[in-house]
Amino acid sequence: MTINAPVLARARFDDMVFWYYDHMTLPLPERHRYPRQKYGQVRRKLEAEGTLAGHQLVRAEPAAWSLLQLLHTPAYLSALREGTLSRQAQREIGLPFSQGLVDRARAAVNGTVAATRHAMRYGGAGILGGGTHHAYPGRGSGYCLFNDIAVAIRYLRHDGWDGRIAIVDLDVHQGNANAAIFEGDPTVFTCSVHGERNWPYRKESSDLDLGLPDGAGDETYLAAVEQALQKVFAGFSPEFVFYLAGADPLRSDRLGRLAVSVDGLCRRERLVYTALREFGTPFVVTMGGGYGLPIEETVEAHANTFRELRRAFAPAGVSGEAQQEADAQDEAARAAEGAAHASSQTPPQPVARGSDALPAAALTAAKHL
Repeated sequence: MTINAPVLARARFDDMVFWYYDHMTLPLPERHRYPRQKYGQVRRKLEAEGTLAGHQLVRAEPAAWSLLQLLHTPAYLSALREGTLSRQAQREIGLPFSQGLVDRARAAVNGTVAATRHAMRYGGAGILGGGTHHAYPGRGSGYCLFNDIAVAIRYLRHDGWDGRIAIVDLDVHQGNANAAIFEGDPTVFTCSVHGERNWPYRKESSDLDLGLPDGAGDETYLAAVEQALQKVFAGFSPEFVFYLAGADPLRSDRLGRLAVSVDGLCRRERLVYTALREFGTPFVVTMGGGYGLPIEETVEAHANTFRELRRAFAPAGVSGEAQQEADAQDEAARAAEGAAHASSQTPPQPVARGSDALPAAALTAAKHL
């Protein structure tokens, strides 16, 4: 798929940073189907094979409560902070309540916000987790306590950036909370390609919903993804994209109900990254869901999300004089962008801190349409 659009500066994989939070404790009972172990396995695999360099990996620590207040209601945050969440609310989340659960969820939000800040300056970033798209402002749901992407968008708005944002949600479950939170907001385009008969059984209305039948395989799924990307990029022309790269469309997923292969998800990633690269849109990649048993195929699919990202933005075979020329052109474009926006503050260091102060203001996006 080719989407014609001007590219002012090429995002480079070597400039990207990826936050993780698998160091955070998450107490769960034996045989709980939430795959907490996959996050560390994905990170270790990508680091061991050299897909992600050590300097590209940054620990995310718990977000400040003041950051969470940009989206979530005071009553809900108070219940989480004080441990008074009702049994019904805990059942809707689907995870046993603990302080470790809360701190881990806060770290996921902080990682996504930090990645957003980094992507504003360097064109791309990601988090080895995140994509908690079922959390509403006043309640958690579906393994999600806080909504990391929605908080990140509210953070950008709080900082005064009003560009067009698209959420490309390719988790097998509809991004229901994001659809509800941004309903009626013309500056945020919510797109969800999901299993039509899968949970949540009561769907919200995204700007674009493509529901697929049970058992849909590679070709049906990829045709829907391509249709969605055309509408997002050619129709909405986003200035920033959050990509939710769920691994749960896999045929081996316990909660998926689709029949997509590992190779099919690799092809999906190539479609998404081709659009991002050709359109020149800054972006953040989050992992989303994946519940295969055994977990190895899910881990491989998640790892492929970042392998394909590297291939797309640090393509093999581009070296020597050609690479130097491309780098020089990129540096010139970045310098021109910086001169045009000299009033923007110095970019933050790629670290995530947990304090009661809001993070430093986000930078003006590198791409203006």
